[in-house]
Amino acid sequence: MQAFLKLSNAIDGLNRWIGKYVIWLILASTVISALNAVVRKTFNISSNAFLEVQWYLFAAAFLLASAYTLLNGEHVKIDVFYGRLTKRTQTWVDVFGFTCFLLPFCSAIIWFSLPFFLRGFHSGEMSGNAGGLIRWPVYAMMPLGFALLWLQGLSELIKRLAFLMGLIDDPTEKLLSKSAEEELAAAIQKLAEEKAAQAKAA
Repeated sequence: MQAFLKLSNAIDGLNRWIGKYVIWLILASTVISALNAVVRKTFNISSNAFLEVQWYLFAAAFLLASAYTLLNGEHVKIDVFYGRLTKRTQTWVDVFGFTCFLLPFCSAIIWFSLPFFLRGFHSGEMSGNAGGLIRWPVYAMMPLGFALLWLQGLSELIKRLAFLMGLIDDPTEKLLSKSAEEELAAAIQKLAEEKAAQAKAA
């Protein structure tokens, strides 16, 4: 099991690294959108390429960061019944979900999207819009994004099983810790309260 835990740590490290940098694609998309609007309004010049590259960047950010989202437990959950279960029961529900739903679903998407990407790559398929971009880079995001999600699902499954075996602490506990933004907000609030208390005492 220790070898599997090392694999899990490697997968977590990979998706943590990707998630750290993928956020810049959102910034790039925003900047391109703003520049396109300025150029269009100022010089009455535009191109479908500017619009399509925004879609490409957003698709890449969404798909490549999906594994990072799972790693940090930020995916949407229907928590009506799940939250009332014991921790071990919740973990067994996770094991069932990863094994029977997430991993098979990701495998199916990879299976069907990879040939789609390869056809676009070999044919050099272009956008049907005037001035549009080549298609295969955005097609590549689907098998790549779901491959990363599949790996993260495997990592989460390994961690849940290791927890059930008593080898590691609850892998979801870290999800309850405050983010850097939350810690900063709490520090600012504490400082404001201290200053207010000092002003009141004076």
